[in-house]
Amino acid sequence: MGDALRDVLDWFAGRGLEVVLIILGSVLLARFVGWAGGRVTDRIDERSTGDDALVRSEAAKHRHSLTQVITWTAVVLIYAVAVFFVLDRLGVPVTGLVAPATVLGVGLGFGAQRIVGDVLAGFFIITERQYGFGDVVAIAVTGAGDPAQGTVEDVTLRVTRVRSANGEVITVPNGQIVKVVNLSRDWARAVIDVPVPSDADVNRVNEILREVGREAFRDPAMRPLLLDPPTVMGVESLGLDEVNVRVVARTLPGKQFEVGRDLRVRIVLAFREQGMQVTPPPAAGDGHTAQLVREGEDA
Repeated sequence: MGDALRDVLDWFAGRGLEVVLIILGSVLLARFVGWAGGRVTDRIDERSTGDDALVRSEAAKHRHSLTQVITWTAVVLIYAVAVFFVLDRLGVPVTGLVAPATVLGVGLGFGAQRIVGDVLAGFFIITERQYGFGDVVAIAVTGAGDPAQGTVEDVTLRVTRVRSANGEVITVPNGQIVKVVNLSRDWARAVIDVPVPSDADVNRVNEILREVGREAFRDPAMRPLLLDPPTVMGVESLGLDEVNVRVVARTLPGKQFEVGRDLRVRIVLAFREQGMQVTPPPAAGDGHTAQLVREGEDA
């Protein structure tokens, strides 16, 4: 009994201590890598967003997503190497596990095809810069009726996490994404259809809308969000009792919603000052409500 206890104590003082140190070292190293990755992403965000009016550049979005993927990959490698070292210290022949590991890998390959597809899809999403951290997107998912809409909060090789306008976090496997609409790529466009009575002076309406656009472009609070003065495109559609006059504004990526809301308020106030009024909004679903068009599309 004494010899057995002595052997156990000797093992703990030798290889057992090495195992503990390997596990502790791998945990600390993984924590350090995670902390360093977080510091890098925070610095990227600080340099790319000075205030709420400024938005991340495409390069900053890509660097943020790439840093997250590299951090995750490094942590996985650290733990994988630690497992092999621990097995070696425990006396398990690592070379003898190559054949069983190969068989197990083949079995997992057949059983985890969806995971492999997710990882491959995530790789192409990141390398092709389809979207990145902070982008406003609408993602169509296989088997889902409505697309997942919101702001991208996390992009990994396997999943994309999107926070909706209601604060919900939507997790989408990358392999099930069939279509991505990026609403904040390079620049965006706010499109406002203004319904006015059919007997109104369209030329006068156009002049009021042009003046609203010029005032918005001169406003110090709005100027940083606009790439150029809003443009009046003219009559977009005709109805029995109303016509729709379209106003288009190019904005910084992701700021089309804020610009659209501000322009609508300015238009209503300008019409009231001129003794005119905007016709009541039509019933939902008739296609004449004010809308936001994805950047890059022709109005």
